[in-house]
Amino acid sequence: MMRVYVELSGEAPSLASAEAEAAAEAIGGGPAADAVDLPGTRAVELASARDASRLAARLALARRCLELRAEAAAVGDTTEREGRTGHAAAFRRLGRPTGGGDVDLLELGRRYKHGGGRIDLERPERCFWLARSTEGIDVLLEEIATVDRPAAGRRRMPLLPFQRPVSLPPRLARAAANLARVRPADRVVDPFVGTGALLAEAGLLGGRTYGVDLDAEMVRGALRNFAHLKVVAEELRVGDAGEVEFSEPAAPFDSVLTDPPYGRSSSTGGETADALVLRVLPRWAERVRPGGRVVVVSPAGAARLSAPWELRTAVPVRVHRSLTREFRVYERSEAPGGPISQRPA
Repeated sequence: MMRVYVELSGEAPSLASAEAEAAAEAIGGGPAADAVDLPGTRAVELASARDASRLAARLALARRCLELRAEAAAVGDTTEREGRTGHAAAFRRLGRPTGGGDVDLLELGRRYKHGGGRIDLERPERCFWLARSTEGIDVLLEEIATVDRPAAGRRRMPLLPFQRPVSLPPRLARAAANLARVRPADRVVDPFVGTGALLAEAGLLGGRTYGVDLDAEMVRGALRNFAHLKVVAEELRVGDAGEVEFSEPAAPFDSVLTDPPYGRSSSTGGETADALVLRVLPRWAERVRPGGRVVVVSPAGAARLSAPWELRTAVPVRVHRSLTREFRVYERSEAPGGPISQRPA
């Protein structure tokens, strides 16, 4: 196993940290114990170095994956030794990438050139980052994978063929899909499809997606967005999610991933939002395999799953202006079942 530090983007820090850990778990890794505490990062363990690129490809609320090269007094000597490779390199300060006039960075650049390396800030072959731990210790890290931040921007609602005023932004939708630990070929169901933001991200992670919506226009629109994003849904159905069935009713799901229509009465058929969730969500939760997850994006205080489901994560995030949602992650380790309650979990 190797330790990787994920530099978080600064958006919704608690959600970003949870996303990094869940995404690492999805590719066979997990949280790192006894890691150096570096502000703005989340340390995870991965099976091998090549998994860093897989991790970066999954993440939305992060910037890059880094590997620790040296700490404290060893930073200078390590930098000079790395210069012997002869590669062109850039040195930057974590959290302050421009680093102009940073005397510590200038010294590292000098040591690197003394070892035989070259400095190229525009097109470096290697990129090193200097960071300071919460204990005041300088550490040297090397960037080993970069998150494609613009990719999520290209999936924003204004750029999709089917648009609605309120839809989960793609970075938050991807974070939710990562919280569900969606893996290739996983069966993922959303009983409240809407514009399809969550299932689109699950599909881009390789999941087999299933969904239901009461509104036929929403289903047609979601399919248009999927086609635009080159995502293929396994089955989308129009109807009451408390009654509709898919073609393989006995097949278990790996996760439920949903953003119920709170406050959008046109999507609830006149039923209150809590009543709708109380009626519909247990039906799909009980079909999730043991060890699977239910991820729900909903207002704080709204209906929650009860035993045998356990609430693992509940992170409040501002989604649109004054609109705040909790990203909740539930896990079930034993038998299916369990109603929803409105009691605090």
